[in-house]
Amino acid sequence: MEFDKDLLAIQEARDMAAKAAVACQELQKLSDEQIDAITKAMAVAGEEHARELAEMAHEETKYGKVEDKVYKNHMATGMLYDAIKDMKCSGIIDEDPELKTVTMAYPVGPVMGITPTTNPTSTVMFKSIIAVKAKNPIVFSPHPRALKCSLAAAKLMMDAAKSAGAPDNVVQMLTVASMEGSNALMHDDNIKLIIATGGPGMVKAAYSAGKPAIGVGAGNSPTYIEKTANVKEAVHQIMVSKTFDNSTVCATEQSVICEKCNEAEVIAEFKAQGAYFMSEEETKKVCGVIFKGGHNMNAEYVAQPALKIAKDAGISVPDSTLVLIGRQDGVGPAYPLSYEKLTTVLAFYTVEDWQEACELSKKLLQNGIGHTMNIHTEDREMALKFMEKPASRILVNTGGAMGGTGASTGLFPSFTLGCGTMGGSSVSENVSPMHLTNKKVLCWGIKDVDTLVSGDEIFQKYQGKGCCGSKNVEITSEELKCVIDAVIQALR
Repeated sequence: MEFDKDLLAIQEARDMAAKAAVACQELQKLSDEQIDAITKAMAVAGEEHARELAEMAHEETKYGKVEDKVYKNHMATGMLYDAIKDMKCSGIIDEDPELKTVTMAYPVGPVMGITPTTNPTSTVMFKSIIAVKAKNPIVFSPHPRALKCSLAAAKLMMDAAKSAGAPDNVVQMLTVASMEGSNALMHDDNIKLIIATGGPGMVKAAYSAGKPAIGVGAGNSPTYIEKTANVKEAVHQIMVSKTFDNSTVCATEQSVICEKCNEAEVIAEFKAQGAYFMSEEETKKVCGVIFKGGHNMNAEYVAQPALKIAKDAGISVPDSTLVLIGRQDGVGPAYPLSYEKLTTVLAFYTVEDWQEACELSKKLLQNGIGHTMNIHTEDREMALKFMEKPASRILVNTGGAMGGTGASTGLFPSFTLGCGTMGGSSVSENVSPMHLTNKKVLCWGIKDVDTLVSGDEIFQKYQGKGCCGSKNVEITSEELKCVIDAVIQALR
């Protein structure tokens, strides 16, 4: 008998959510030492199978590079474990003797993880480990184009966790990839939090599910090579970042901004390091290939090498070409390269000075607001000026892919990068296990309410003034004193 795929997906989602609720109760019984042993086993397994999973992901999605995917799997397991091994995520996590408060962390409950095609195995392992570290089971909804490799990563994490003493079903993944199954999992009462990494539609659906969600928006990172920058090193950082897994990381540079005073040096250095500057006509041809319907990425050209894009666009470039660069004179629909390009293509802008670079950065960030931007400069004060830009991560003298994820910076190593309320996200940091905990505070009374403030002090502060709606109005001293006395009496 043949069953309806969507009905099977819905039933599977319900069953897995129910199993996760049971696993959650069992996880909470484990000590911190037991949890650490489990997450360590998961990290070790991820490291041992990093290449195997990278090859599976590349074969199934045809995105990126195997070697870079191996490194991403390392970041999501070994590097992550080093960052969390001493992190206390349950029980008492803070005490303040002076304020007489005790703060305790406890699990949020079963988590739903949504994974993308661009980082299918690394994201699964990353979210599995941070969820279990915070004593939460996780149930994944994979992208259909990366189902096989994502399932392999989830099974690896579950088997490793189980071998180290974890209960059953701490890591699960839907085996029938469908919108109906994903939607059923989102809305299941047993799921308490959603971590969404994927396209704007999926992230929006997560926030519309009627429960807490951590979603990450699209990136459109501009990078500014300021006049004091070491141009050779800046270009090197940008090229390494842009070609890392062929630009699948959402923090990767999307536009380069330089000043007229260093434009010639910047262009010469990019050419020396493997970039090809396209003519206006060539830029139009490439845009016609990599975009559909204006500035929406054609999935067939996500994370593809520059040589393939050039060939399919019908333009001739040197065999050494690593990145295609097209000059743009503005931002918006008429300038498609001003949008996010998860592939080996960059937009290029020239400005008069840093003030113009600031304004251009803000315009570019409107298409990836709240995410990440870069500045290459030797002037610390100049870097501080860019703190005002609408991005949660302002990276200095490092590549976006490595800097934004925490590989080359002091940021927490993460594959879920919050965009704050600017980008419609509930967090602005790199997501860690602490974002998957609730916190309780035990607090003693340390102030006597009767002596906090006297009626006479209130009277002196607000004498002769009152409030009516949004306007200040004059009242008599006797009227004010009567009001204050009534308030003080009510507090007692």
